[in-house]
Parts: sequence; structure tokens; C-alpha cells
Amino acid sequence: MESRGLTLTLGPSDDRRRPLALTPREDLLGFIGSYLGRAVLFLITGTSVLAVLLILLFVILRSVPFLRDFGVGEFLTSRAWRPTADEPVFGALTLIVGSLYVSIAALLFAVPVGILAAVFLSDIVSWKIRNVAKPVVEILAAIPSVAYGFFAVLVLAPWMQRRFGFSTGTNALNASVILAIMALPTIISVAEDAISALGRELREASYSLGATRLETMTKVVIPAAHSGIIAAVVLGMMRAIGETMVVWMASGNATQIPHPWWDLSQSIRTMTATIAGEMGEAPEGGAHRSALFAVGVVLLLMTFVLNIVSEYFLSRAKKAAGKS
Repeated sequence: MESRGLTLTLGPSDDRRRPLALTPREDLLGFIGSYLGRAVLFLITGTSVLAVLLILLFVILRSVPFLRDFGVGEFLTSRAWRPTADEPVFGALTLIVGSLYVSIAALLFAVPVGILAAVFLSDIVSWKIRNVAKPVVEILAAIPSVAYGFFAVLVLAPWMQRRFGFSTGTNALNASVILAIMALPTIISVAEDAISALGRELREASYSLGATRLETMTKVVIPAAHSGIIAAVVLGMMRAIGETMVVWMASGNATQIPHPWWDLSQSIRTMTATIAGEMGEAPEGGAHRSALFAVGVVLLLMTFVLNIVSEYFLSRAKKAAGKS
């Protein structure tokens, strides 16, 4: 049998010859190209930041005439919101309380379910099932909010009236349940990432000391991942407080503060629903339109504060996981 030998030839990958030393012209072109590339990347990155700042500046400038005439204190503490009355009154307290009311109630439903689901996906179920279940959960975030709104009005509201005897099915409980469902993908995904990032060493150390799986989860893993879990909760609240369509369709849109405070069967109204529902009817240049921009300023400031809080806890979670 004829044997064939394998011959390897070492040589340059192409015919281009790279000089060992650059000429002054090549060195100058490389220097200019490096700084031009950095400038272009900085411009692209700064465009989004500039857009946010311009939006915030635009909303603030449009609200200044109203806040100058009406007063910030009166605007934030008055309960009456009657922009079309003979003597218009613009009190945003009921709107602010309404937004916080449904957001906090939604978190009361979503946080326990979200944390348990995150622990289940990270430590209980097999990796193969986790890779199928987590994307399915995250698909919930892709469903349009108007679809959730139709479910709230056509299915959940009549069921609440029949089951609990509520006078109306469009109330704070209805909006809170739907907002909880919408916040769940964010809470589960971020919390599961924070718990999974802890690694096996922490769990194996706990097991080696005789702890059970339940003790390891409740006394070691969840406390160690608390920064990431808090960030997940804050991001879920941002999702709830910024939602418009669902609260507009499901909350009942009554400008009132529930009394007693724990009665979720009463209708409320949020800041986002007020802006979306009245901006198209408010005359240009009038106090009503300017008051809606003032409501927008309050909403933006609340979301900025929540965003800063979530970034703080996310950075702590990354440090705990050794990623920074």
C-alpha cells in the first residue's frame, strides 16, 4: 500500500507585508482614526442620554406656567381634580396616591410569586426544564398591554362582580392583579439571574454543614442574593407605575383616595391614565394642558428615583457575584 505523507508549510496568511516600524504618516493617520472612532462611539452613546434630557427639559418647561400660577404645594396636596369645571381645580394628590396604590398592591401579589418562581427555576427544577420554562415566562412581557386590558374588562371584571358582589369590576383590585401579571416576567427573570449568579460553592458549603435544601434556600441563598432580588422588585414597580393602557381600562378612573385605605374594591385613577385620557382634549396653551405636563414631571421624577435605586442594588448584586 502506498503511504502518503502530510506536509505542513509555515508562512504568512496572506501576501501583505507589515512593516516593523510605521512611517510618520501612518502613525498620524492611526492616531486620528483612533480618536475619530472614539468620538463617533461617544456621539452614538450620548444621543440616548441627550434625548432623555431633552424630553425632561421639554416637559418641565411646559409645566412651568401652571406651577408658577397654581403653586407646587397646592398642586401636590390638593385632592380635587376638576379641570373642566367653571372654576378649574388641579389637585394631583389623588392621582399620585392612585398610581402608588395600584403599584404597591400589584407588588404584594407579584413579589412572593416571582421570588418562589425564581428559586424554583434556579435551584429546584432541572437545567433542561429551566431553559424551556424561563423563555416562556419572559414571553408574557411581549404581550401588548391592550390585550391585558381587554382580559381585565371582559373577563376579570364580570367575574369579580359575580364572585365578590362588587358594585363595579373595574377597580383597584382588578388593575392590581393585571399589573402583577405584567410585572412577573421582570421580577422572575432578574431575581433568577441574581440567584443563579451565586454559584455552587455557597450552596455546597451550606450542605456540607448539614443544612437541608429548604434551610439553604431560605437562610443562605435568598439572603445572599437580596440585592438582586430588591432590584427585581424595584424594576417590577417601575413596570407597574409606568403602565397606562391597563390602568386606564381596568381601574375605574375615579379621582378619589380609597376609604378605608385597604378597600381594593373601590375605583381609583392614576397619573398615566389621566395624561393619556385628557391630553387630547386639553386646549393648547391652557392651564389644563400645562397641568398635565406637571403631572408628567411628577411621574418622571418618580421613575428616575426608582431607576437610581434599581441601579444601586443591581451594582451591589454584581459585586456580590464577583462580576465587578
